[in-house]
Amino acid sequence: MLDSDLAELYMVETKNLKRAVRANIERFPSDFMFELTKDEYDALRCKFFTSNTRGGNRYPPFAFTREGIAMLSGLLRSEIAVQANINIMRAFFQMQEALHIVSNTQLQLEQIRSEIKQLRTDMNDTLADQNEINELTRAQLDAISDALTELQNQGKNPLALPEIGYAAIQKRREEEML
Repeated sequence: MLDSDLAELYMVETKNLKRAVRANIERFPSDFMFELTKDEYDALRCKFFTSNTRGGNRYPPFAFTREGIAMLSGLLRSEIAVQANINIMRAFFQMQEALHIVSNTQLQLEQIRSEIKQLRTDMNDTLADQNEINELTRAQLDAISDALTELQNQGKNPLALPEIGYAAIQKRREEEML
């Protein structure tokens, strides 16, 4: 967060907030607070606000991380500053939770995409295998049909069962005698 935004939340002037920070600069290492470069500041000013020739920020603002804001609460001891800091910390926690949820959702989405891709591959492989089986089965059925046709053309019924019993034996003996 920028110093001007924090000053507004703490209901103090930005210059007083900066003065307190500079007086306790050892409490604010670079991962707690840093000053924006001129280019960063100019880009920020162009996007969000402009400063006229009178008033406004003449110097690049301080940007505070969550840890820097927590450290800042030790410097500003007014009731308003304490309540504002509590609310800011809660907001940071909620943002962190939201990012965690989004991150988990993205991971789950990637897993689902990966599973869908694998299912598509498996389905295509299965369909290809099924087509091969169908072609093989068709070839086997054609061979069986051709064999049955050939047997029928020879005058034999391949599906006829041999006759059994006393009458069948008599008939075979008579055929053999002829």
